[in-house]
Amino acid sequence: MRIQLRNTSANAISRKLVELRRSSGMVTQGRVLTFIVCAGDARGLDAAITAATEASKEHPCRVIVVGRGRQDGPSRLDAEIRVAGEAGASEALILALHGELGEHQESVVVPFLLPDTPVVAWWPNQAPAVPAEDPVGRLAVRRITDVTNSDDPRADLATRLSGYRPGDTDLAWARITYWRALLVSALDQPPYEPVLSARVSGLRTEPAVDLIAGWLASRLDCPVERSVGELRVELRTASQTIALERPQEGRVATLERTHKPDSLISLARRNSAECLAEELRRLDPDEVYEAALSALPKVDYV
Repeated sequence: MRIQLRNTSANAISRKLVELRRSSGMVTQGRVLTFIVCAGDARGLDAAITAATEASKEHPCRVIVVGRGRQDGPSRLDAEIRVAGEAGASEALILALHGELGEHQESVVVPFLLPDTPVVAWWPNQAPAVPAEDPVGRLAVRRITDVTNSDDPRADLATRLSGYRPGDTDLAWARITYWRALLVSALDQPPYEPVLSARVSGLRTEPAVDLIAGWLASRLDCPVERSVGELRVELRTASQTIALERPQEGRVATLERTHKPDSLISLARRNSAECLAEELRRLDPDEVYEAALSALPKVDYV
């Protein structure tokens, strides 16, 4: 169900939500958090809403999508309320802020925060330099960015450390969870030798590859190189080479180990909904992510 409210107010939206609860039996007691999507402009808006509602099937929540409307002209609030099927396990409020109102997003969303539940904020496109100091970011205990969709992914990734505060994370980090697990599993087998060198390659504009390199640099006492090429991670020890490789648009990766047969592993690129669902499982600081950011200066770019 979709309900459009044009040139409305926070009070009118709240009254409509109460009316919907009474008429349809919609409840909020089962909501575990308030999830604010700071969409900015219309770029990728539908994809962001879809990802948020899909993630809500695992984490029932109130989704508040805040976007900028026309910046010229008078201040105005337009809203769309989505409930039932297409809203996943959530109720979604899609707010378009026109005129000067677009500069006060936090004032608009505060009336819709669920009481006694944590707030999580997500910037699916361009994020503020310091998310924790953003007006909406100050409301959240967990702040999720996605440097992959920024205007300059590699440059923006370099600023993530200076702008990092406990509670920050990025979907590029969640996209490499399975890669990290497979590499750890491969090393946790005989002959248990220390890694002497590591090399990570992939697209220049793919920040997840840089984060793999940063994570390895934070965990291994050896040189780590980041190059442009096929999507591949290669770890060398005294007696063997361990390599995990996948075609850029492929779904199956190959794990290679010296003197052992290759293994084929399902390892498709994770979409935003999967990554969001993972990040919403934890609200505590991600110290491993912080360590990976901190170790990026140790990586040699070749």
